[in-house]
This record gives sequence, structure tokens and C-alpha cells, in this order.
Amino acid sequence: MIVIAITGASGVIYGIRLLEALKELKIENSLIISDAAKTVINSETDYKIEGIIDLADNYYDFNDLTASVNSGSFKADGLVIVPCSMKTLSSIANGYGANTITRVADVSLKERRPTIIVPRETPLRSIHLQNMLTLSQEGAIILPAMPGFYSNPKTLDDQIDFIVGKILDSLKIENNLFKRWE
Repeated sequence: MIVIAITGASGVIYGIRLLEALKELKIENSLIISDAAKTVINSETDYKIEGIIDLADNYYDFNDLTASVNSGSFKADGLVIVPCSMKTLSSIANGYGANTITRVADVSLKERRPTIIVPRETPLRSIHLQNMLTLSQEGAIILPAMPGFYSNPKTLDDQIDFIVGKILDSLKIENNLFKRWE
């Protein structure tokens, strides 16, 4: 069971593609979409929110702090926040679990589960980098959406799959979403 959180940052397509990949791989997932992410999804993609939710095995409301996914006893193999807004990143780095996403991240880190943060686009301020360092020191994997070009991508989809493949690699999930270095 992989928990996926999509926040209101540019790059929501990475989260959507990760849901599609997990469905293709038949790996159970749970999904949380922030209110701001819904706005970004409508702005950056042609996907409908209901269609994205349908890709998930379980869906949790962004503001439901009583949801089972918020508990340390909830069985999850990892958490991916993709994309991760700087507001969410700051909240997690400072232990502020004010919504379902930041609470799940707090639990994931305290339970020492794989926690992958895919920060939003550049540029970054020093405080953003400091918050990423804090989370890295707590065990989170900081995975910026920086596509590699050694696989000679031909399309935007190739570049998206490269990042999603790297996320799956970090979760130790076998995949063939990108051409590996030979």
C-alpha cells in the first residue's frame, strides 16, 4: 500500500502518472488531494478530479484528521508527496500536521517508512533548501523532478515517466518506465 498525496504545486501530472503506474503494476494505493491541488489539476491538465480519484484504491479527504490513514497503525509501505508545495514541505519539516497530508507525512516519518518528497518547480529559496535538508536528515527522500537526458527522451511523456520511474525505484518497485543507463 503506497500513499500518494498531490498538493497545490506545479507538476501535478507526476502524481497522476504515478497513480496510473501503480494501477498498471497492480499495487494498492491510497490518495489524498489538497484543495489547492484540485485547482492546479484543472489548470495544468485535462484530467477530471473524479477520474483521478477513480485511479486510487482508497481516497481520503484533505481535511479529515480522523481518517485511518493518519494513524501509525495504518499499514502503508510508503508515502509519496508529488508534487510537494513549499507550504506543505515547511509544515512537515516543522512538525505541523494541520491536514491529512501533513499528518500522514508526520506519521510516515515517525514510523520510519519510506517518505518521498517531490518538491515543486524552481527556483528555491534558502529556507526551502533548509526545510528539505531537515526532512532528509529525518529520513525523507528528496526527489526533485529533474529529468535525466541520458535516456534520450523524445516526448514530455518520456520525461514524466523518467521521474515516476525514479519514484518507483526509490520505493523499490520494479518498473520499466524509463531507459536505464547502459
